[in-house]
Amino acid sequence: MPKNKTHSGMSKRVKVTARGKILRQQTGLRHRLEVKSSKETRDLSRVVPVNKADVKRVKKLLGR
Repeated sequence: MPKNKTHSGMSKRVKVTARGKILRQQTGLRHRLEVKSSKETRDLSRVVPVNKADVKRVKKLLGR
């Protein structure tokens, strides 16, 4: 049976930690930044874990 290929788009969007957690950037930091407060921009710049409901699908795309 052939190996599964990693989905290159997903591998660019998420990072897997040493313990196996999947982290992603938050949305909302691409445009209209002058409207958003500094606090909002700061909070959005953090890296957050992928939602529990999506972990199985993301792992499959990563070939894990």
